[in-house]
Amino acid sequence: MFAEFTTRPTLQGTFGMVSATHWLAAQSAMAVLEDGGNAFDAAVAGAFVLHVVEPHLNGPAGEVPILLAPAGGQVRVLCGQGVAPAGATVAHYRGLGLDLVPGTGPLAAAVPGAFDAWMLLLRDHGTKSLPDVLRYAIGYAEHGHPPVENLGAAVETVRRLFETEWTSSAEVYLPGGRAPRPGEPFRTPALAATWKRLLVETAGAGDREARIEAARAVWRSGFVAEALVRQARRPTLDTSGRRHAGTLTLDDLAGWSATYETPATYDWNGWTVCKAGPWSQGPVLLQQLALLPPELPPYGSADYVHLLIEGCKLAMADREAWYGDAAEVPLDDLLSQEYNTARRTLIGDRACHELRPGSPGGRTPRLCAHARGAATGDPGPPGPTPMGAGEPTVARYPAPPVPGEPGPSPMPGEPGPSPAPGEPGPSPAPGEPGVAADGATRGDTCHLDVVDRWGNMVAATPSGGWLQSNPVVPELGFPLGTRLQMTWLEEGLPNSLTPGRRPRTTLTPSIALRDGVPVLAFGTPGGDQQDQWQLHFFLAVALRPSVRGGPDLQGAIDAPNWHNDSFPGSFHPRGMRPGSVTVEARTDPRVVEELRRRGHDVTVGDPWSEGRLCAVARDPETGVVSAAANPRGMQGYAVGR
Repeated sequence: MFAEFTTRPTLQGTFGMVSATHWLAAQSAMAVLEDGGNAFDAAVAGAFVLHVVEPHLNGPAGEVPILLAPAGGQVRVLCGQGVAPAGATVAHYRGLGLDLVPGTGPLAAAVPGAFDAWMLLLRDHGTKSLPDVLRYAIGYAEHGHPPVENLGAAVETVRRLFETEWTSSAEVYLPGGRAPRPGEPFRTPALAATWKRLLVETAGAGDREARIEAARAVWRSGFVAEALVRQARRPTLDTSGRRHAGTLTLDDLAGWSATYETPATYDWNGWTVCKAGPWSQGPVLLQQLALLPPELPPYGSADYVHLLIEGCKLAMADREAWYGDAAEVPLDDLLSQEYNTARRTLIGDRACHELRPGSPGGRTPRLCAHARGAATGDPGPPGPTPMGAGEPTVARYPAPPVPGEPGPSPMPGEPGPSPAPGEPGPSPAPGEPGVAADGATRGDTCHLDVVDRWGNMVAATPSGGWLQSNPVVPELGFPLGTRLQMTWLEEGLPNSLTPGRRPRTTLTPSIALRDGVPVLAFGTPGGDQQDQWQLHFFLAVALRPSVRGGPDLQGAIDAPNWHNDSFPGSFHPRGMRPGSVTVEARTDPRVVEELRRRGHDVTVGDPWSEGRLCAVARDPETGVVSAAANPRGMQGYAVGR
């Protein structure tokens, strides 16, 4: 099942490598390396370019988890996931008649986290000045860039919403009534003006670090903060079909900053994989590794794919029951050998259609009512209840269709499935298929990896604050995010909506070590699918022979991939499809047939439809650096020398 050929070579060199989900971000980051900057300078510059060239996938007021590995130092997590505002309580949202946090609009906005995280990375680990790293983004915003086709397509899905409700967004993304078109330079002058004003207001702050601190202050309490709060207080049409104002205040913005953390880790076959903690879904990848038996079936076989799918279901069930920032997460128990040895016995020869969280350390798992309803097709009782050993959480038939990642192509003669739970998808307006009228829109995510000649390495997954999430803030040129939609409106759960606590995010970059030395940084967009696609990629790198003296990164990215949706999705309206598996059409038909025989509800999607992985690597013995990027979507590129 490994790719018989690769779409591109695995790049190799000795100076530096960048891989990103857009070629302009990759090349801008590489330009910083060429100008003497390090991996952290390059990552910041590339990230701000991603805000400009992929605004349908991320924005400055979104969020980003960053894994960084300074040469000779320890891997750290830089958390750019903002918290729920002080006024964002379950009682407040329930008082508005809501059962779920809307998928769009200011009620879904957490404290913006991405900008502050990038500033901390630049201040503490970079060498370049603020103007040095912002000039690429300012240039593309002010003078224009040829937009990718998906940008215009995303705008068209929300044209009616923009023209009738979110008019500040129409001014930016429908100038003269026209969506961005490939080959025609597209400009976002308001965004360029924001960064230029930021540079003017911080010009007299002092040295490099002082100027970065001044920029953080402008974001948290200056003109940026004031504009963000004004927008949050405007009643806005959201996915509930009603207009709501948000809860974000100046105190919320002033009181939060990005933070450094120790990563969650797991050792597997000589590798140490590092992830963000259980406020993200990152430990899902670690649990999937812990669930693997000592001997694996042949790579790419039906036994192999079945094993990985069933292990993912168990890990995702634990994510639903245990992960979040609103309670202490028993991560040591969830990753323990004793726990996973016992959990592994639940994987049989047949596909399981149940949602089966475990009992780490003897604790009783608990699912919220909505999750139980998504699993069973029944809305469930009005509050969370313990799940004893005898209480079934069986999903025997699909829940209602849910929006998510772009839907896979059906087999000839077969009806297409509902889209998979993932990033939010568009809700059509009456009489206008595919055009959102109520703000139910599709977004996605970006990714960026960098390694430099000194051995510094960074992996980051910017997301949120995309153009479909909230109206553009007129004074700034970008919108607020919607990450609070991932929380539950029930008290007492690890992922309950809680002021001052982070919503559990799907964003999950990775760094892997060999013998204690960072050698691989990777990640992908894709919502709930991220750690499914990353597991297959990582195992492909770890299990396959190297090429030209280095890892076959491109072959691992190009290999046919898959995902399953047998768990409640993280995005509104939080549905699931028990037993479903979507594979690429390049998958061996014999594998597909055997998976179906085992009870998997298999959909064969387009040949190149699963995953948008990026990766860089470094051999610590030779100093050779490598990179590869995903060909799916026709915009991810790696560059280096």
